[in-house]
Amino acid sequence: MSASEPSPGPLTALDLCGGVRADRRDFIRLAAWGGAGLAVGHFGARTLWAQGPSRQPVYAMILVDYNRCTGCRTCEAACAQFNHPVTVDGEEQRGLGNPSLSNIRVHAFNPDADVPVVCVMCRDNPCVAACPVEPDAEGRRALYRDPVLLTVRNDPSRCIACGACAEACRAHRVGAIIPNRETNRPERMCTLCGGDPQCVALCPYGALSYIKGGLDGRHYALPPERIAAELIARWYGPAQGGDVR
Repeated sequence: MSASEPSPGPLTALDLCGGVRADRRDFIRLAAWGGAGLAVGHFGARTLWAQGPSRQPVYAMILVDYNRCTGCRTCEAACAQFNHPVTVDGEEQRGLGNPSLSNIRVHAFNPDADVPVVCVMCRDNPCVAACPVEPDAEGRRALYRDPVLLTVRNDPSRCIACGACAEACRAHRVGAIIPNRETNRPERMCTLCGGDPQCVALCPYGALSYIKGGLDGRHYALPPERIAAELIARWYGPAQGGDVR
C-alpha cells in the first residue's frame, strides 16, 4: 500500500457475515468505550446485547479486526501470562507466556491469513446447553456462566469430562473449548482477564477490541476456516479462498 492510499477500515466477523452494524464512527466509539481503541482480538465473532429497558445482561467480548492482525501471537503470550501465573519467592508473578496455554489461539492459513480464535460469549451458549450434568440448586450445570462477566466457566468438582461442551462449540460455533489432554475437562474459555483483557491491552497493532453492549443481538460467530476462506478470497482472489473451506 502506498503512502497516498487510505488505510483500510475495520474488517471483522460482522463484515464477513454480511451483518448490519453501526457505521465506522459508532464502531470506533464502541471499541474505545470497551477499553481498547481499534483492535482485533479473537477469531472474529461478535455477539453482544445492549442493556435495554428490560435490563438484559450486557455481554462483552473480544472482537478481531483482520485488516490489522499480523499474526504476531503477542495476544497468546499475554493471555497465558495473565491466566497462568507462577509463584516466585512466595510472590505471585505473571507466567512465562507459553502460547500453548493461551485462551486465544491464532490459526495460520495458506495463502497467508491469520485468524485469532477466542470464545465469543454466545448468548445462547450451546456449550452450556450441551452439558449433561444436572443443574444444582443455583441452576448451574458443570459448565456455567460467570454471574459478573458472563464468561463460560467449568466446575471441575462436577464435570464428568464427557467432552460434550467442546463438541458443541466445535460443531456450532468456533471451537474455542479445548479438552485437557490428561483429564478431558474443558479449557481455553476466555476469562476476559477479570474485565481487562490483556490480549487487547498488549496487541501492538490495535487488532483487538474489548466490546461491551451496543449490538443488535444477532450472533456473528464463524469458524476459523470460514473466516480464512473469506479473507483469502478478499485479499488474494476467489480462486484462492475456496480451498480453505
